Amino acid sequence: MAEGDCGPSGPLEPARKDWETHVLAPALKRVPESNRPFKTGSGEPLEALYLPEPTSEARYLERVGFPGQYPFTRGIQPTMYRGRLWTMRQYAGFGTAEETNRRYQYLLQQGSTGLSVAFDLPTQIGYDSDDPLVSGEVGRVGVAVSTLRDMERLFRDIPVGRVSTSMTINSTAAILLAMYLVIAEQQGVPLQLLAGTIQNDMLKEYIARGTYRFPPQPSLRLTRDLFVYCTKFLPKWNSISVSGFHMREAGATAAQEIGFTLANAICYLDLAVNAGLDIDAFAPRLTFFFTAQSDLFEEIAKFRAARRLYGRLLKDRFHAKDPKSMMLRFHTQTSGVTLTAQQPENNVVRVAIQALAAVLGGTQSLHTNCRDEALALPSEDSVRLALRTQQVLAYESGAANTIDPLGGSYLIESLTDRLEAEAEQYIRDIEQCGGMVQAIEQGYVQRHIEEAAYEYGQSLETGARVIVGVNRFREEHEPEPAIFLVPEDTEKKQIDEIRLVKKSRSEQKVQASLDAVERTAHTDDNLMPVILESVRAYATTGEICQRLEQVFGEYEPIVS
Repeated sequence: MAEGDCGPSGPLEPARKDWETHVLAPALKRVPESNRPFKTGSGEPLEALYLPEPTSEARYLERVGFPGQYPFTRGIQPTMYRGRLWTMRQYAGFGTAEETNRRYQYLLQQGSTGLSVAFDLPTQIGYDSDDPLVSGEVGRVGVAVSTLRDMERLFRDIPVGRVSTSMTINSTAAILLAMYLVIAEQQGVPLQLLAGTIQNDMLKEYIARGTYRFPPQPSLRLTRDLFVYCTKFLPKWNSISVSGFHMREAGATAAQEIGFTLANAICYLDLAVNAGLDIDAFAPRLTFFFTAQSDLFEEIAKFRAARRLYGRLLKDRFHAKDPKSMMLRFHTQTSGVTLTAQQPENNVVRVAIQALAAVLGGTQSLHTNCRDEALALPSEDSVRLALRTQQVLAYESGAANTIDPLGGSYLIESLTDRLEAEAEQYIRDIEQCGGMVQAIEQGYVQRHIEEAAYEYGQSLETGARVIVGVNRFREEHEPEPAIFLVPEDTEKKQIDEIRLVKKSRSEQKVQASLDAVERTAHTDDNLMPVILESVRAYATTGEICQRLEQVFGEYEPIVS
């Protein structure tokens, strides 16, 4: 045995026993392993966790460790999917609230275990459906929600106390969350029982997505106010989902996705601490959102590297004491940018590979894209197939039967180490810029993403990178696939609905509540209580944003 190797008396065996006693046993008491048969397809039994041979122990505890235990490389839960499968959360929203509600009911009937709301562009940037500026965009890429009445119709007959809901909304996150909280009140659900996530990640909007309304500093003020309110009143609600997905879809590499996302998280954590929140009260409700692309092994390693680096940041930089604060909990969506309009049936295969990467990488929830999303909003048949892809992975593939099954692979561990080191260097570079806000203002992040996107595009042009059906293996005559279309009368229905709401509400209450929003925006007081009152009075999203804009101004991006 070489010097430094760990034999039977080395640290791994006592560490394993300590993990089983102090981490695994309490977890099994809270959530016992399911009664699924944990066996191979041939009927051979599978252990919950596989460990290295004794001669490989030297760096194991420091770099890999045990699931549910720092540094969380192998997962944040001691039992992972043997106890509870990931949440199967299909992202959906289109047209009117009634149409989207029917889709949600269908998804829940088909076995979806969580809802994920897609809002249309007007809602995302704070314009009502009847605003002339948004003509032609109403209900096109998500559901139109202009008033509390829309939210009431969206969640009709859906028990929000029993369903976890994720909302992809940022600039207007405080307003849409306020509407959801009123829905819970109407259903008699105590706020402390509500479970779900609001994206609320404005920094990535200035980097890669563009659905902003206000300048960065007032946007961060709204983010902070939502943090404080949720920490106080919604203990089971995730007040932010820090998104690497959109930056990766814009062209970032895997290492950039980790580095830029965690740099954004550092900014948000600083914001919370400076607002007086204890790190161990706030950090356990912070979540992340990553993409899964088609390079199976790199994507698996990416998730493991992100977990380890985040755990170290929280422990060493923010001095978190609660292990839950150090756990990187994340939702994954398969990659929209990899889907092709050519030979769209190939997208089924791409999505299955990407979903497998997310599962083997230890995701907490997953959305699988549909085969026709490069052409239009997905049809009901495509949505069902995308959900069935997750269910086949969960119940037939064996991928959920053991924890971190590729842990210890020479390739996976090497890729994990490399991606962690590269991501950490990006974080250091951003700190040299003065932090993420300054790095955005200087164009550092955008420039690196643009360069990576250009290199990717060049590789497609030259054929160095093959996309099946696009730059190789093309068909001369491809059949026209059937696509789903948003009904033409969507916009008229929404405008009629807003007019009815405005006729039936008390204008005196509306104006008084909007005056309170504007007054509070001039102070440093928390905006959530006055936004809630405006929502209860049936003030529109656009009316609330107009009052905020009078104080905050409107963001105009710097054109280089």
